[in-house]
Amino acid sequence: MIKVASVQPESIGAEIGLEPGSELLSINERQLEDFLDFEYHTADDRFSLLARQPDGQTVEFDIERPEGMPMGVVLEPPRIRRCANRCDFCFVDGLAPGMREVLYIRDDDYRLSFRYGNFATLTNLKDKDIARIIEYRLSPLYVSVHATDPGVRRHLLRNPDAEDVLGQLTHFAQHGIQFHTQVVLTPGINDGAVLEQTLDDLYRMGQPVLSVSVVPVGLTEYSKHSLVREPTDHECRAALDTVRGRAERARRERSITWAHGADELYLRAGVELPPAGEYDGFQQVENGIGAVRYLEQRILEDAHLIGGWTGRRIGVFTGTSMGRLMPQVLEPLERATGASFELHPLKNTVFGGSVTTAGLLPGRAFLEALQQAARLDLALLPAESVNDDGLFIDDVAFEEVAGSIDAPVVLSAHFTDALAPAEAT
Repeated sequence: MIKVASVQPESIGAEIGLEPGSELLSINERQLEDFLDFEYHTADDRFSLLARQPDGQTVEFDIERPEGMPMGVVLEPPRIRRCANRCDFCFVDGLAPGMREVLYIRDDDYRLSFRYGNFATLTNLKDKDIARIIEYRLSPLYVSVHATDPGVRRHLLRNPDAEDVLGQLTHFAQHGIQFHTQVVLTPGINDGAVLEQTLDDLYRMGQPVLSVSVVPVGLTEYSKHSLVREPTDHECRAALDTVRGRAERARRERSITWAHGADELYLRAGVELPPAGEYDGFQQVENGIGAVRYLEQRILEDAHLIGGWTGRRIGVFTGTSMGRLMPQVLEPLERATGASFELHPLKNTVFGGSVTTAGLLPGRAFLEALQQAARLDLALLPAESVNDDGLFIDDVAFEEVAGSIDAPVVLSAHFTDALAPAEAT
């Protein structure tokens, strides 16, 4: 059973009388567990929906769905699948105490992997989950592999019951499922020969593995530093050598790069980022793979849309990681807009200076930086730093931050979304 959160006007859901709070019980006598069941079975042209209305009345609707007409039903969020692992580098273990409760949920949900590109380990799958993935063709999935050696992977995950991930991927691949994969590089455990084996094993799987990314482990002041450490510059360079060797082979044999190092891996190694054309369409950009080149490309493509800022002062607030790379992004942006861009890299005051990503910056850090900045005509904040409710990681609301200075404060994913001509009036 799933519940309706809202119903859009002039939709099928509104036409048949569904309301917020309605319970959707089954479609064609198949019980509904979550949004996957609902979306899969309502894709048919005709189906029977059994629902319990908020007044307690149970009604069966015989629905004919014209092509292109939306159901218009927004469901309540599903209960998140909890993680069965206890990784030493777990983000939850690196959280500061006293933050909002939802942040401490250890999630590892294949449904969110398919829907949002969240990485999952597949270690908590039951037989019915495997069957659903295959039946509903949930592809591509985003999978945290970390290591293909079963013993090494179980050690990394602190889960002695973790199945052989290659066996899992192979089984799904036989049913047409594809994957984007990642390796969180943990020095002394899954680097060196283990990393080479992992990349080679995934490459041998062929077309089902669409990409693999190697991301250096990131820790906070609260992480388990006695059990895990971040890689050194030398270790990052060695990992990059391995990644780039496999990428060259993939470009030669398959005409794709396939193996990618995170921007942070290049930054720590002191190696220049690859050109935009080597990122295969930026398939893992939200995982920090090619974020800088993606921004540069968007600016070049949309330069004709962002005029009207000549002489304006625009503040760019971001994390220290992107702060080191941002000048090469802002230079073409200044040429395109005629504006003066002022870069403000912010230290993370919640997790410590080792956490450099913009998405984990607290609202209080933005508040302080905005109030200290010289007079601006516009302030741009990273869109990934707030959640769907407009809250930063420390529960400060975006509205509070935006109201702290006289200039407009805008959340931006790639600059051009905030610099359209309409915004420049």
